[in-house]
Amino acid sequence: MAKIVFEGVRKTFGDFTALDGIDLEIQSGEFLVVVGPSGCGKSTLLDLLGGLSTPTAGRILLDGKPVTGPGLDRGIVFQQYALLPWRTALGNVEFGLEATGVPRRERKARAREFLDLVGLTGFEDRHPHQLSGGMRQRVAIARSLAYDPDVLLMDEPFAALDAQTRESLQDELRRIWQRTGKTVVFITHGIEEAVYLGQKVAVMTSRPGRIKEIVPVAFGERPGTGTGIGTGTGTAIGPQGEELRSSPEFARYRHEIWTLLHDEVARAQQLEKEEASV
Repeated sequence: MAKIVFEGVRKTFGDFTALDGIDLEIQSGEFLVVVGPSGCGKSTLLDLLGGLSTPTAGRILLDGKPVTGPGLDRGIVFQQYALLPWRTALGNVEFGLEATGVPRRERKARAREFLDLVGLTGFEDRHPHQLSGGMRQRVAIARSLAYDPDVLLMDEPFAALDAQTRESLQDELRRIWQRTGKTVVFITHGIEEAVYLGQKVAVMTSRPGRIKEIVPVAFGERPGTGTGIGTGTGTAIGPQGEELRSSPEFARYRHEIWTLLHDEVARAQQLEKEEASV
């Protein structure tokens, strides 16, 4: 049974249709990246899965049960870090654990464990204003992971970062996925980011958003990983960093996804022009 299932999901806001006829299955431990033109409903899809909004039609199943609202089985990381400025990095990670009733001593130990997982050992007592943008996003990821959700939902989490930091955090996220085996649904505008991170890339149409095609991304063996990323199989899945990004296979996947997106981006731009002229 698939971990997540979208069945004929439609979402409207008054006369505006954001999503129409979304059918999608995501397996346990899978890393799915969703790309599409601006305004196609990518974030709306994630909000529905997070239980922050409800479908107008259709349903979303998580482990076979309908999603009816937010839950601790899903952690969400947004583009904006949404950290509490008066709390330290440790305190921000502890925050979600407090709400679930985890005892103080266990909270601190678990928060330190997840700050270590995202590479922030030694920064526990820093407040958000004392951290770089990349570090703040690491804290946000640690906070979402600390209460051990089955599914991690990420809405363009690296979009506001500079290119070097973004690539560093992409590597970090892959490593975390390798360590934890979480199911990840990741929204991005970046085709290269989608190819680098995803086991599968779901390409959406222009508004109203539908799934145009799902592209499986497989690079063969990735030297130096030593373990299966998110699969629990013990099989390495490919080269790292610049070696992967500069490979012919990477360029082929990037071109395939761009080709699928090209017409949709053009349609979205035309629609924006028509609406602006009204």
